[in-house]
Amino acid sequence: MIARLRGLLDGTSADHAVVDVNGVGYLVYASSRTLSNLGGAGAEVVLHTVMQVGQDDIRLIGFATGEERDWFRLLTAVQGVGARVALAILSALSVDELHRAVAAGDSAMIARAQGVGPKLAQRIAHELRDKAGSVALGGGGAAAPAPGGTAADAVSALLNLGFRAGEASSAVAKAEADLGPGATLDSLVRLALKKAAR
Repeated sequence: MIARLRGLLDGTSADHAVVDVNGVGYLVYASSRTLSNLGGAGAEVVLHTVMQVGQDDIRLIGFATGEERDWFRLLTAVQGVGARVALAILSALSVDELHRAVAAGDSAMIARAQGVGPKLAQRIAHELRDKAGSVALGGGGAAAPAPGGTAADAVSALLNLGFRAGEASSAVAKAEADLGPGATLDSLVRLALKKAAR
C-alpha cells in the first residue's frame, strides 16, 4: 500500500500527474482541483494517495490533503460512486463546500459535478450525513461546525463518549453558537454535553 508520495512533478495532464520519486515516475490520478494546485514541472510535491487494485490494473489516486482523501473514501463507499465520479465531485467542490453540502442535504450542490445526476446526489447527501459527522442545517438554527479546529475536536470528543455523529455535531454547533468562535475546547465540550443531555 502506498499512502503518500513526495517527489518532483514531472508533468500533468487532464486527469493525472507523473511524480518522480528517486528516479521512478509514478502516474497518479487526481481531481482537477488538486492537479491545478501542484505547480509547474520540477516543483516538489506531496500527495496523499489511495491505491486501487482492479482486475486489469493498479491505480494510484492522489490528493492534496488527508482530508480530501478521507472524503474520497466516503464517496466511493456510496453505491454507484466509483473513483471517476468521486474525483469529479472533488473537482467541482472543495472539501469545505462538500462538507457543507452534505451537512445541509444540498443535493443540488453535489449534482453540479459532472456525471452526478439528481438521484445519485440525493443518495450521497443522505448516506454521508452521519458518516461525515454532520447535521442538517436549519431546524435547531445552528450551523454544523466546519471541519477542523476546536469544534471538530469537540465533536470527536463526544463521538469517543458514545454519542452518534449527528447528535455530537448538533450539540457542538449549539454550544459554539452560545460561546462564540473563540471558545476553548474544554468549555465547548462541557456545554455541548449539557446541550446533548437536554
